[in-house]
Amino acid sequence: MGFLRTRRAAMEAFEAHVHGVDRMAAAPSDGAPSPQVPGGRRTRRLGEILMEAGLLTPEQLQQALEAQATSGRRLGDQLVTSGLLDERTLARALAEQYGLRQVDLRHEEPAAPALGLLDEAAARELLAVPLRLDGDALEVAVADPSLPGLDRVLEEAVGRRVRLRVASLSDVRHTLDRAYKATDRIDEHVRRFEERVARRQPASDAPTITVADDAPVVQIVQAILDQAVRERASDVHIEPMADRIRVRNRVDGALHEVLTLPVLIGPTLVSRIKVLAGMNIVERRRPQDGQMEVQVGEAKIDVRVATTATVHGEKCVMRLLDKRQSLFDLAELGMPASTYERYLELARAPYGMMVCAGPTGSGKTTTLYATLAKIARDEINVMTVEDPVEYSFPGINQIQINEQAGITFADGLRSILRQDPDCILVGEIRDAQTARMAVQSALTGHLVLSSIHATDAVSAMLRFVDMGIEPFLVAASILGVVGQRLVRRICPECRIPYDPPTEERAVWDAYRMPPKDTFVRGQGCTFCSGTGYQGRIGVYEVLRSDERTRELLVAGGPHAVLREAAEAAGMRPMLAQAMDLVARDVTTLAEVTRTLFVF
Repeated sequence: MGFLRTRRAAMEAFEAHVHGVDRMAAAPSDGAPSPQVPGGRRTRRLGEILMEAGLLTPEQLQQALEAQATSGRRLGDQLVTSGLLDERTLARALAEQYGLRQVDLRHEEPAAPALGLLDEAAARELLAVPLRLDGDALEVAVADPSLPGLDRVLEEAVGRRVRLRVASLSDVRHTLDRAYKATDRIDEHVRRFEERVARRQPASDAPTITVADDAPVVQIVQAILDQAVRERASDVHIEPMADRIRVRNRVDGALHEVLTLPVLIGPTLVSRIKVLAGMNIVERRRPQDGQMEVQVGEAKIDVRVATTATVHGEKCVMRLLDKRQSLFDLAELGMPASTYERYLELARAPYGMMVCAGPTGSGKTTTLYATLAKIARDEINVMTVEDPVEYSFPGINQIQINEQAGITFADGLRSILRQDPDCILVGEIRDAQTARMAVQSALTGHLVLSSIHATDAVSAMLRFVDMGIEPFLVAASILGVVGQRLVRRICPECRIPYDPPTEERAVWDAYRMPPKDTFVRGQGCTFCSGTGYQGRIGVYEVLRSDERTRELLVAGGPHAVLREAAEAAGMRPMLAQAMDLVARDVTTLAEVTRTLFVF
C-alpha cells in the first residue's frame, strides 16, 4: 500500500507539473526561476538547451509554445509531434536538462536479475526499464525524468537505490514489450498442471483432464498468443517432439523457438485450442481446420487453426490476423512505378481473370485486398468467397467458406454467379472444380480476382493446365498474373556497412548488376532480436497475357520459353526488383538468395 500511495502522489504531482513547471522549463529565458528535479537541483530550461545546440530556432520554440497552449501537451511531446525533433534527440536534451546519462536501448540488453526486481505492471505505468544491478544500486532507463518523485517511487518498488537513465519513449515501450515476455509466467502454470495430473490420475494412466476446467492450460494458451502478438508473429507452431513440445513463432517470414513445454501437456494444450476453434477434440488422427477470435490486450485477434497428426502427436499451427492493422493501399505494396502501372491497367479491365501467385505467406491476400479496395465502387456489384474472411469491406458482399456445412469455394462461386456480380474475388483456387468455374466466370463477362500457389507468374498459368483446364481456355480467360514474394528489410536501428562473402558477391556479379562499393546489413540489435531484419517488403513480377504468350500456352510451350516470351513482352522478373532493393540498401543479398532461391 505504501508503494501505491507514493505512486499516486507522484502521479498527482506529475499532473500539476505538466500544466506548470514543464512550460516554465520550456519557455525562453525571462528571469523566471528554473524548475527543480526531484533531488532539489535546479535545471536549465529545455528550450534553452535545444536552442544552444542549434536544434531549435527562437521562432520554432515560440510556435511550439503557442501550439502547446492549445494542445495541452508538454513541450517535448509537442516538438516531436510537430516533427521538429525526433524522440532520441529529445531524450538527449532531457538527459542534459536533468543531469542524467542517456542510454540507447537498441544496444542495451536488460539483465534478468534487474527485471525481476520491478513488476511488469509498475514498469509499464512508470515507463521504466530496469537495466542492471551496479553494486547496491539499480540502473533504470526512464522515458520521463521530469516526473516528480519518480526516483523515490522506484526505490520503494525495488527496495534499493536507483540510478536514473534517460531513453526515448518509443524505445522504452518497445523494450518493455520485448523484455517482459508473456511466456515468462508459463513455468508456474506448467507446475500447477503437473500437480493436477498427479492428483487426478494414477501414475500408470494417461491424463484425461477436462480442458474447459483446466485453468493452467487456459493461461498457457493465452500467454502463447500474447507473446505472438507482442512479437508481430504471423503464425504460431505447436510441435510435438519425442521429448518435448516445441513452440515457435514466425516473425517476418522466419521461425524462431520461443518456448519448450513438457510432453505431458501437449494433448491437453491442443485440445484447449480445438475447443476455442470449434473443432472436434475426439478426432486426433485426421487433419482439421477451425477459426476463433481471442482477446489479446486491447485487441481482438482472428486466429485460423490447423491441426494434423504426426508420429509424436498432433501438431497445431495458428495463423494470427490483427484487425487493428489497416489495409494497404495498392500503391504502398512496394511495386516499382512501372510494375504498378502495368498491374493497375490489368486490374481496371471489365472482365477476365487476374491471378496472384506465390507460396504460402508471400502476401497474395494482401495484394488481392488492396486491388479490391482500389477498384470497388458503388456502380458495380463486388462479391467475394473466402476462407476465412480476413477483413470486412463496407459495401462488398463477402461469403465465408464452411466445408462442414457444405459451402466450398466451388459452391460459393456457383451461388455468386446467380447474384448478378460484376467483380468476383475467389480467395484461393485449390482444385480443378474451382479453377474451371473461375475460368468460366471470366469468359462470361466477369472480372475475377484470385490467388494460386505457384513459384512464379509463368508457373501459375501452367498450374491451371495441370489441373485439367484446356490450354485454350486458360489463354482466353487470364488477363495477367502477378508473381510475388516478401523479403525482409534491413533493421533501420543497426544498419552497418559490410563486405559480402565471396558467394554473395558472385550472385551480384552473375546478374550483371552495376558496381557497388558498399553493401549494408543489419548488425543485430535488441529491436530486431539480433536478426538484423525488421519488417518486410514485396517483390513482384507482372505477366500480361499477349498474343505470343497465348500462342505458346496453347501449343504446350515449356516454362522457359513462356518466361522468355513474357520478359520480351515487358515483364520485369522478381529477381531484378529484389536486386534493386539490395542496390538501394533495403534488403541484403543473403535475404534475396534465401527467399528467391537464386542459383
